[in-house]
Amino acid sequence: MDVMAWVARYEDAWRAQDAGAALDELFTPDVRYLRSAYDDGLTGIDAVREFWPDPTPFTMTAEPVAAEGDTAVVRVEVHYEDERHQEFRDLWILRFAGDGRVRHFEEWAHWPGLHWTPSD
Repeated sequence: MDVMAWVARYEDAWRAQDAGAALDELFTPDVRYLRSAYDDGLTGIDAVREFWPDPTPFTMTAEPVAAEGDTAVVRVEVHYEDERHQEFRDLWILRFAGDGRVRHFEEWAHWPGLHWTPSD
């Protein structure tokens, strides 16, 4: 499993807004896609296709944190290049199927101003 090659294909598909063939190459048909730690998640490639479109220009960097067996963790930083100038630092937990596609995608997103305790 080449984790960073998969991440590069993900970024290319996101930039191209390719919710078609590129998503089929990235994810299994029954993928579970969690957009945050407490998200109920999206189930299936069609649900991901509906969620995918976001034409906001962005920059992205990624680096692997850990990989063992079929599971990898990647640290991702995304900066949106619009009037909001949003930025996110994420951990992606990726579980790969035997064919190199992701069967479970879990994103733990953080952003400036997010407090580290519930009481803040």
